[in-house]
Amino acid sequence: MPRKNLAAFSADRDLLPGISGRRDIISLLSYRSFPLARICSSMRWLGFLAVAIGAVGIAAAQNPELPRPEGIEHDVDFWVRVYTEVDTRSGFIHDSVNLAAVYRTVRFPEGVSRRERTRRINNAYAEVREILATLADGKRENLSEAERQVLDLWPADVSNSELRASSGRLRFQLGQSDRFRAGLIRSGAWREYIADVLSDRGLPPELVALPHVESSFDPTAYSRVGAAGMWQFTRSTGLRYMRIDHIIDERRDPFLSTVAASRLLGNNYDVLQSWPLAITAYNHGQAGMRRAVRQLGTDDIETILRNYEGRTFGFASRNFYVAFLAAVQVDQNYEDYFGPLDFAPAIDSTLVSVPDFMTVATLQAALDTDRGSLRSWNPALTDAVWGGDKFVPRGFNLRLPSEIYARGATSLDAIPDTQRYTAQMPDIMHRVRSGDTISQIAGRYRVSETSLVQLNGLRSRNFIRAGQVLRLPGSDGSVPLTIAQLNGQEPGDTYVVQSGDTIATIARRLGISASDLLSRNRISDANLIYVGQELQIGEVAEPIEAIATAVLVADTIAEPEEIQVADLEAAEENPPAATIADVVAVEPETTAAVAGPLEFQPAERIPAAPVFVANDDVAAPDDPVEAVDLENLDVEDIEDEVSFSEDDNVLASSQAELAADPSDYLVSASDTIEVQALETLGHYADWLQLRTQRLRDINGMPFRQAVVIGQRLELDFSVVDRETFEQRRLEYQQSTQEAFFLAYQITDTRDHVVRRGESLWVLALRTYQVPVWLLRQFNPDLDLDRVSPGTVVKFPELQAIAAVDSGATAAATSMPVTRDDI
Repeated sequence: MPRKNLAAFSADRDLLPGISGRRDIISLLSYRSFPLARICSSMRWLGFLAVAIGAVGIAAAQNPELPRPEGIEHDVDFWVRVYTEVDTRSGFIHDSVNLAAVYRTVRFPEGVSRRERTRRINNAYAEVREILATLADGKRENLSEAERQVLDLWPADVSNSELRASSGRLRFQLGQSDRFRAGLIRSGAWREYIADVLSDRGLPPELVALPHVESSFDPTAYSRVGAAGMWQFTRSTGLRYMRIDHIIDERRDPFLSTVAASRLLGNNYDVLQSWPLAITAYNHGQAGMRRAVRQLGTDDIETILRNYEGRTFGFASRNFYVAFLAAVQVDQNYEDYFGPLDFAPAIDSTLVSVPDFMTVATLQAALDTDRGSLRSWNPALTDAVWGGDKFVPRGFNLRLPSEIYARGATSLDAIPDTQRYTAQMPDIMHRVRSGDTISQIAGRYRVSETSLVQLNGLRSRNFIRAGQVLRLPGSDGSVPLTIAQLNGQEPGDTYVVQSGDTIATIARRLGISASDLLSRNRISDANLIYVGQELQIGEVAEPIEAIATAVLVADTIAEPEEIQVADLEAAEENPPAATIADVVAVEPETTAAVAGPLEFQPAERIPAAPVFVANDDVAAPDDPVEAVDLENLDVEDIEDEVSFSEDDNVLASSQAELAADPSDYLVSASDTIEVQALETLGHYADWLQLRTQRLRDINGMPFRQAVVIGQRLELDFSVVDRETFEQRRLEYQQSTQEAFFLAYQITDTRDHVVRRGESLWVLALRTYQVPVWLLRQFNPDLDLDRVSPGTVVKFPELQAIAAVDSGATAAATSMPVTRDDI
């Protein structure tokens, strides 16, 4: 009998709703309330026993790197049931701690309203809570059938207090079987590629099943907290390994994001040295898992899942590893659950580099294909490109089916210079003035507040500051020169200066160098141009690469330097962050007083946020669909206005921000913190709205003493609470690190064996050209000042992101064109 049919039979009988595996069966036979004769009174139950025992004979051949201790078997079996027995039109009401206790299966008829769904869940909750309350009062005799079913989900010696506690731990889990089945079919397109990437990097082959947990192998998946793509990367984590901006979002590309996921997982393992922890860290972050190991004194996954009580270690994080094991089991034995399936064929494609900036229409015509197909092959290109506001960037690796690629390279070479552009379409920029609000700016330009917040990577629509430069959806209407115009092959070799123009912005917009523009027009002072002036563009020998509008990062990284005491004290009283009101997402003006040597000085920038490809199944960012919080849905949360989303995946939307950063940015129970790189005493005082002297007094620090990375500091939360402090600290670190990763990506790591006389500071800054704060993140347990010969140090390998088309910000180079007068 197929497993899911047996599950339906079990649900219909309202018997044994928590049984899904061999250990459940064995445990059940020992319960006083279920004599063997009762279970085996039907031939159908004998069949159930045979299939259930055989279905979990999988553990015998499991990978020893992915342990499946007996203590988590009930948890794994619960997720197997979620993935195979109930679809998104039904779900389980269960105990959130003891996942073997599945009390009810709630089913929603086709087309039922959200209000009716809520009513059915509320009714089921009420019934279960009433039964648990009765049992918690000690009733064990003359039980009703419903009371017997609930009690039988627990061991014979279950205490009244445990039953009473269970009534407060009720949770609803939406079924996923239809999504899992669809994901299995979709996975055929990329499964072979994923397996090859994992093999090349020496990672466990079972990780091919992780996208089932994250997105059901859906490259268009977009979570309510901004995680995107098949591997559900958040922006802050994805930027380390991929390009993510308003033109390209590589999280959407299954091939590129697979490589990025393998790097993140590999880095997690390098830091944590345990695959269960590395996989959990994919969701909860390296810092969270290091904190769990440190608090419990063990890396045993069962101990951590059962006993770790971290404030951010919620249901999703606690269940991520067991859900992954369940996904592996179902993935490897899918026919036992779903029968034969026809997998999508593997994608046979080739990459071809786009030689110049071009419109989608130009590529579509040259390749003789339709836009929908071209878009499906290249999901990393955002709506700004497909909508015509931006060109396909020069150097973009266009993915084409092999049969089209055979003629594609030649076709691209044949595109005339009149359809090739010298630069990216300019952005529309707005400089924030005193009194501006996001809603006012959005109304002025007739764009949505949501798109404005997302496009500029704002953490909140309530935090903008005067002088800040915001990017607006679309382009400013001007079109850069074609290569034909640049070479004098067609008209269009003059430009009329407009209000707000500078030589730098004009040159960048037209795709020529500022020096050539000055020389062509015999201008000696770049500041002496006027509105209405006609500039000669003229003929240039060959196209000039457009100046990057991305973050500017110094070509060389300064060696460690001594921090002057006077500078340190001045910086403490005037820290390199904005005022408290503007502290969120504000870049420091200087890092002269960072904890430790001067490692990285971020330039001013505007964070770029992705514009996601719209599709029929995923809510567009401008029209978000409120989904039920499936992570912690209990009876107190369910109200009539709650919406349900059948596309929601309980574990897909919780990847921690800065998941690849092992640094601990949280406040301990003793109100102390660990000093991290790029932070000063002035930062802490600013975030706490205190003077630095107050922090010096409570920590016994002399006036001239600086904080040191790794030092623990006691803080004063009399003005600002712990959560606000943590938020401000994380926002600062996130913004600072994003500034770096907008310019550089991590492509790999290299092991370096330290030799006598070598300095890690010199190796980092001269040999490997890696900022020391990033080196610390890849070697979090290493004291960089006390490294013995023979020590193996991991150095991240960095690659500069192509700057010619990123369109991030002009603020770091020159004043952009603004439209303050609109």
